[in-house]
Amino acid sequence: MRTLLLGCVLLLACGDDDGVTDEPLADAGPTDGGATATDGGVDAAAAEDAGAVDAASPDPDLGPAGGACGQPVGERDLRVELMHDGRNRSFLVHLPPSYDGTTAFPVVLGFHGRTLNATSQESLSHMNEGADAAGFISVHPEGIGATWNAGSCCDPASTQRLDDVGFVSAILDRLEAGWCVDADRVHATGLSNGGMLSHRLACELSDRIASIAPVAGTMGIPSCSPSRAVPVIHFHGTSDNLVPYNGGFAGIDSVPDTMADWVERNGCGETSAVTYENGDVTCEEWTGCTDGATVRLCTVDGGGHQWPGGDSLPFLGHKTDDISATAAALEFFAAHPR
Repeated sequence: MRTLLLGCVLLLACGDDDGVTDEPLADAGPTDGGATATDGGVDAAAAEDAGAVDAASPDPDLGPAGGACGQPVGERDLRVELMHDGRNRSFLVHLPPSYDGTTAFPVVLGFHGRTLNATSQESLSHMNEGADAAGFISVHPEGIGATWNAGSCCDPASTQRLDDVGFVSAILDRLEAGWCVDADRVHATGLSNGGMLSHRLACELSDRIASIAPVAGTMGIPSCSPSRAVPVIHFHGTSDNLVPYNGGFAGIDSVPDTMADWVERNGCGETSAVTYENGDVTCEEWTGCTDGATVRLCTVDGGGHQWPGGDSLPFLGHKTDDISATAAALEFFAAHPR
């Protein structure tokens, strides 16, 4: 089983040391854990020399996979660069074996936690494996300084007020230009700070994000006004000490408050029903929502700051295998197109 090294935890730095490239990835597995995450903040001239693509005006001829629908598939694992807000940004793309370039495929965006990176997020969640089985294109973006601006968290992205929502929108432009993508089936998930960003995307990019599946990351912005009801499945441990289940950090909501707000926003019924019970995991669901926008909470009794069913993050508490957050999220996504 793949594991993350002890240094690659949410309190320490972990990242790639080989820079960003748009070349095919020879190995999309876990990193060696010995590198330090960088912010990728190079100037536009340097990015141009490196061959980065500006997603503001995507050109299908520049698609790393050979173009959009009807074009050759090309490499199935790549790191793609684009310019956004004067910075050279990047994301990983993994195409499932069933992708043939002619049928529009759904997309899952997986956002790493603070101090982690795109490769380690894929590794701990096993998202590429799950996406292969479910028939999704798997995408893992890189944050600035190994963080995302999810509102109140996390520095440096939040204190610099980086436009990570705009970055995600640029990624989607790039994906639609380069691959055969179903724009109505784009979904977001993430761990911790990445989970918080997923909540923010549902609030501020609901015209492009169909549904979300945050893990151990609650709402970090003070107001949320999506243009449509957004289906949500959220996973959280009751003994999470970094993002406490019942709150405790300024600007970061508790799990009950986060879910209650989504229930209200989506116009769901006030009463939930248990839909899954296994070992230390209980999932409850609110239905009767506007346009079928279900809200579901999967609680891990005694669970720590972990990805259920994935690889364990050392020193961050109990990790359950009584549910796979990856499998459950992908099943939820498949049932909730935009």
